[in-house]
Amino acid sequence: MFEKSDTTLLFQFDREQVRVDAWGENAIRVRATKKSDFSENNWALLEKQQNADAISITESYGELRNGKITLRISGSGKIEIFRTGGKKLLEEYARNRKSVTDPKCSALEVEAREFRSIVGSNLYHLTQRFESLNPKEQIFGMGQYQQPYLDLKGLDIELAQRNSQASVPFAISSEGYGFLWNNPAVGRAVFGKNITSFEAYATGQLDYWVVAGDTPAEILSAYASVTGCVPMMPEYGLGFWQSKLRYQTEEELLEVAEEYHKRGIPLDVIVVDFFHWNKQGDWCFDATYWPHPKEMIEKINAMGTQVMVSIWPTVSPESINYRELLEKGYLIDVERGHRIAMNFQGETIHIDMTNPGARKFLWNRAKENYYNKGVTLFWLDEAEPEYSVYDFDNYRYYSGSNLEVGNSYPIGYAKAFYEGMEEEGQKNIVNLLRCTWAGGQRFGALVWSGDIASSFESMRNQLAAGLNMGMAGIPWWTTDIGGFHGGNPTDPAYRELFARWFAWGAFCPVMRLHGDREPRQPQVGTTGGATCCSGAPNEIWSYGEEVYEICKKYIFLREKLRPYIRGLMQEAHESGAPLMRTLFYGFPEDATCWNITDEYLFGDSILVAPVLEDGMRSRMVYLPEGMRWKEYETGKVYDGGIYVECGCPLSVIPIFIAENGKNVLAE
Repeated sequence: MFEKSDTTLLFQFDREQVRVDAWGENAIRVRATKKSDFSENNWALLEKQQNADAISITESYGELRNGKITLRISGSGKIEIFRTGGKKLLEEYARNRKSVTDPKCSALEVEAREFRSIVGSNLYHLTQRFESLNPKEQIFGMGQYQQPYLDLKGLDIELAQRNSQASVPFAISSEGYGFLWNNPAVGRAVFGKNITSFEAYATGQLDYWVVAGDTPAEILSAYASVTGCVPMMPEYGLGFWQSKLRYQTEEELLEVAEEYHKRGIPLDVIVVDFFHWNKQGDWCFDATYWPHPKEMIEKINAMGTQVMVSIWPTVSPESINYRELLEKGYLIDVERGHRIAMNFQGETIHIDMTNPGARKFLWNRAKENYYNKGVTLFWLDEAEPEYSVYDFDNYRYYSGSNLEVGNSYPIGYAKAFYEGMEEEGQKNIVNLLRCTWAGGQRFGALVWSGDIASSFESMRNQLAAGLNMGMAGIPWWTTDIGGFHGGNPTDPAYRELFARWFAWGAFCPVMRLHGDREPRQPQVGTTGGATCCSGAPNEIWSYGEEVYEICKKYIFLREKLRPYIRGLMQEAHESGAPLMRTLFYGFPEDATCWNITDEYLFGDSILVAPVLEDGMRSRMVYLPEGMRWKEYETGKVYDGGIYVECGCPLSVIPIFIAENGKNVLAE
């Protein structure tokens, strides 16, 4: 029934095998299967298996201790996880007759680890259940969801990738532990009052990782040590990025870059968005509208600005690459119907980013047509991948069915470019993706929050999304300033939203302007990507003089923060610390901080209180206890542990500098 080695505790009953390993400091990894053996795929985890402090077996249980964490599995197979020598962190929810000595012995017959066979396959619909030990427990992380809640307790979370939704299944509990659901299957997580459950709709194995820690910072650092840290952000990631849907020609892009340069406004990155190609899957500039890309890039670089180019994984049957991709098996397949996954601007199928050969193929095309022309920064759009119909059970990848492995697709996408650029000798690699999964940070994934609405409600959702992405171990995150869908630059109501969002953008990890503004512009040309029209102008001078001055204020403030932000990026690179931090991350002993959802820390020295409502001209701001705080706009100094009312006219976002942040702003 029980076996042990220096690193591993094994349990077997009937057809189920359970394996527990010490995996990183103060952490354990739990796997279980009803197949003949365990999969050796580590998924999000790096190889961190190590000797446990102690493994013991008695007549009634087996136990593994690793630093601050101890796991015990009973003779009936029930798992409990403790802080070593202290409180219980997790206990499986099981209701059965297996052990009459268990006070929860019951005729209900509910399994903690339920492997429900999928008929005709060797996979299972897996459910893992835990007791909800403390009704006041708070849960944070799990990635990016379009909802306003920072605390996820009581929420039902889809474990699936969609446009504007990124499933990154790592959670941090207020009870002092972190939990990674190390399974890329499509599924569901429910953080209920009575039961916490995780489901995988098709899988062969249970796999999760748990760490005990004294603070959220310690837990996140431990998580980064077993899943990897981001690279060091290059210098051009610290300033302002200009983008819109979409610059239609080489001349238009050059004119915008030159206008920023002429006005003396620092511009780190400008973006060539989608449909600069002829057919989807060509992965090259359309020479009709972009005849001299190398020379264009050289001119823009000479102004101190980098060029980012959008890539899509969609492939049209009319693409120059389609036949070869098909012959080599590099396209995703469908279980039924025609081989079509998207019908935006034509019927297309995606290249299969779980296939190493397909990853190499895509990078070789990108290297030849972009990288060799001077592009060192890619926008890897459609990274979920997005489907016109989200029938997750209909798509099959090289590494398995979408239901079984689908959430890992954006990891392969990031990996293709990260490894390709690394082979070319590039350092400090960063690429913009619309999605990621656990571990994606180590492949240089800068995630943005997708095609979101242009509204104050949407802006509020993005704040929760950004903070929970940080708590899920993804420190590089950004959003479309002003939202993506709509917004007329001449509309006074939209100008207010834009000004508020722009000021907030200066205190996001990457400050990036993008959007599809109204009204749509006349079509340029009749061939290739020209059929995808452009939105209205989206440069900072497009919003009237008052908003233009506000934008300039925050671009130049971002420049003053450059040394400070560089330090935060170094910290993220070394320890996995997020740039956007919940108040309790910095002040875990202040009970009030655990319930503040509309403020955050930008690093350890700047408190940011975005203005999230239309017409708001003052707002209350909580200042954490144990620190004195200086209001940036007024110079007033306050003791912590209190609420203060701050004026916030259109040009002001309330920010406070901690007394330990004397060198935050470069002079």
